[in-house]
Amino acid sequence: MNKDIYNFKRFYLLIVLLFCLSVKVKAQQKVKDMEADIVIYGGTSAAVMAAVQATKMGKSVVVVSPDKHLGGLSSSGLGFTDTGNKQVIGGLAREFYHRVYLHYDQDTAWKWQQKSDYGNVGQGTPAIDGKDRTMWIFEPHVAEAIMEAFVKEHQIKVYRDEWLNRETGVEKKAGKIVSITTLSRKKFKGKVFIDATYEGDLMAAAKVSYHVGRESNATYNEQWNGVQTEVFQHAHHFTELVDPYVIKGDKSSGLLEGISATHPGVKGAGDHKLQAYCFRMCLTDNPENRVEFPKPDFYNPKAYELLVRVFEKGWKELFNKYDPVPNRKTDTNNHGPFSTDYIGENYDYPEACYARRKEINKAHENYQKGLLYFMAKDPRIPSDLQKKINTWGLAKDEFKDNGNWPHQLYIREARRMVSDYVMTEHDVLGKKVVPHSIGMGSYSLDSHHIQRYVTEAGFVQNEGDIGVKAPQPYSIAYYAIIPKKTECENLLVPVCLSVSHIAYGSIRMEPVFMILGESAATAASLAIDSKLPVQDVDYKLLKHLLLQQKQHLTLTD
Repeated sequence: MNKDIYNFKRFYLLIVLLFCLSVKVKAQQKVKDMEADIVIYGGTSAAVMAAVQATKMGKSVVVVSPDKHLGGLSSSGLGFTDTGNKQVIGGLAREFYHRVYLHYDQDTAWKWQQKSDYGNVGQGTPAIDGKDRTMWIFEPHVAEAIMEAFVKEHQIKVYRDEWLNRETGVEKKAGKIVSITTLSRKKFKGKVFIDATYEGDLMAAAKVSYHVGRESNATYNEQWNGVQTEVFQHAHHFTELVDPYVIKGDKSSGLLEGISATHPGVKGAGDHKLQAYCFRMCLTDNPENRVEFPKPDFYNPKAYELLVRVFEKGWKELFNKYDPVPNRKTDTNNHGPFSTDYIGENYDYPEACYARRKEINKAHENYQKGLLYFMAKDPRIPSDLQKKINTWGLAKDEFKDNGNWPHQLYIREARRMVSDYVMTEHDVLGKKVVPHSIGMGSYSLDSHHIQRYVTEAGFVQNEGDIGVKAPQPYSIAYYAIIPKKTECENLLVPVCLSVSHIAYGSIRMEPVFMILGESAATAASLAIDSKLPVQDVDYKLLKHLLLQQKQHLTLTD
């Protein structure tokens, strides 16, 4: 009898287990295949704006995001917005900055600082513009909250921490993407796809042409592309003669860390190197909200010997890019000949596998945390500067699930599509009329340094930094965000668009990505309605809709 009961219990438990497994399998099967009119890959500000606009156009949309946090750099430390001329920022991008204004118009938003004590300093414009009710400077968590509010209001489906299978995850038929599959085996089917990543992973996996690195000046008849030795347009080069060797004056002792032994290349020649990445740090000098700079997981003091030599030459500009954001915080960026940019350590990032990218990301984190720790602790740092830097720390109320460190590495440039129209410095500098505008940019041609080398005279120098002012706002061509028709008929690429290295230095600003994300979704919707490839969308109708959305397309709009 007892044996029968025992066997019955075993049989019952087996049935329950099989039932649970079948439910789980069915649930997984339901999750694996999802379908929407527009599938957006990425979690950047462009991705969010594209998703919002798709829903406003009456389309079903799904966002497949490798990121857990939405908003890209806008919500990961870049709060001192690179506005350029704010008058050409319209549509949903302006709505974002309007919502920033509404947030800080509340007394409750000013927890660590009185609004009256805030300096109202922006980049080329006041931080707060009461006349048009916009605000251009903000804390990271505020930007993220606004992005999440957009998603909630428009009931946008977002699948987070979902990474495209870059090897076999893009299914194409007859020149169109049919579906994308992530590493977790979720499949997303759509009519039109938008790659809104900083890396252009979907674009590349779809076998669309692209370029990595600098083109030669000869490629597009440019002046500011390619290698730019002895060109100094920002304060980020060595103004004093600094010895590059471990033992000063002794070549046989080897080079200090961070200096390349390779010749920088012929001026104007192309290469496959990239402008440096960094994290845009949110720091504070408020003791109540300050976390002491932590020692990184891997700390290498030798990596900062060159900085000591910079200080020995009397350099005092350490705090020049502690740009203020509300509540006694900063958006701290690279500044000077040796700073937060990890020059030369990102060249393989665009094409790297996910594991290698994770290593590069961690190396940048260790370098930048180590830099802060070194300046705070090492006795060779000038005492006045060390005393001041120890009044700063990470903001305790930012990035709380990541040790107060930004979630997103600043991928200033990775892949760039090569399509039928390539934006170049001629477009940005107003030397030609840009056809079929879908938005405008206005920032300078801006590239950070790309390499650190030894000059023929035997001293260390940086190369690659460019800052050439655009004389006026310029249009961005529709054909720069769509691939060649022979390569893919239903993909739009508003972030890694078709543009030369140096022109991308102007276009790569967060407000512009938001503008292009919105425009891409509008074009995608038209392509669906007309049952046409994105290359054949009626531009007159697209222009009409973009103007209705209060986008700015030309200086006369």
